[in-house]
Amino acid sequence: MKLLSVVVPCWNEEEVIPFFYEEMNKTMGVFEKEYPDTAFELIFVDDGSKDRTLKLIKELAAKDERVHYISFSRNFGKEAALYAGFLNAKGDYVVCMDVDLQDPPSLLPEMYEAVVKEGYDSAATRRVTRKGEPLIRSFFARRFYRLMDKICATEIVDGARDYRIMTRQMTDAVLSMGDYNRFTKGIYGWVGFNTKWLEFENIERVAGETKWSFWKLLIYAIEGIIAFSTFPLEIISWIGGALSFIFLIFTIVAAVFYAGGTWGSVPFIAGVIALFSSFNLFAIGIAAWYLSKTYLETKNRPMYVAKETDL
Repeated sequence: MKLLSVVVPCWNEEEVIPFFYEEMNKTMGVFEKEYPDTAFELIFVDDGSKDRTLKLIKELAAKDERVHYISFSRNFGKEAALYAGFLNAKGDYVVCMDVDLQDPPSLLPEMYEAVVKEGYDSAATRRVTRKGEPLIRSFFARRFYRLMDKICATEIVDGARDYRIMTRQMTDAVLSMGDYNRFTKGIYGWVGFNTKWLEFENIERVAGETKWSFWKLLIYAIEGIIAFSTFPLEIISWIGGALSFIFLIFTIVAAVFYAGGTWGSVPFIAGVIALFSSFNLFAIGIAAWYLSKTYLETKNRPMYVAKETDL
């Protein structure tokens, strides 16, 4: 028997868990007919939920031996939840998907076929539309993927979802990346392997509200850039050099005009100080962000703390 481990991060998702389990049951029924040599384990990772999420998962685990759970002591974030799920997955193939049904379980048989019959190491999904999303969110999301494509050596596909299936070899490779500040979409690209991309139209949540605000997505995007590119550090060096040259020319010109009595000294000095100060603060801010991530990596803290688990 081949085992499929399905990792499902959850944070305050009591409204959608029953819908998700119902849909997954249908998909597992399809596998029983089409791939009778496969078995499932569903690993729900409760990321410090404050509602009845854990209670509902425990109820499912009590009646279905395929259901398992890991519950964090607090909210550690989706990246930590994915890592915990991968670390505890025993399957020959590992699947990660969202619980809100924006990742349709009905695609799973096709994804499984890609790795089992077509020889891919992974089958991943990407949205070809962002219908239903706020326009400003869609705009910045597309700009982020284009920016990452230009400044990172790692491939990050536009519209890529976390929803994918991986072989055990690729899963182990992802786990070997011991980053504390994780950006899993980038890690998938960094470890390589053959991936088949499946496209689908955007699907809205079946219930509840998204946990990703614009601000959280912005921070997540910055985390991704810092994790897989040194371009911001390089660009401030180039900007610094360019500004130094410009200010040198400006100083020479200003000195000539000042000597001729055309310009007063106060506006000239104030302008130079303001420009240099603002650039220095900007450059220090970027460097400090990188330094803070390095600081957290060196502390060697665990990525999560599990409070309860049946694994």
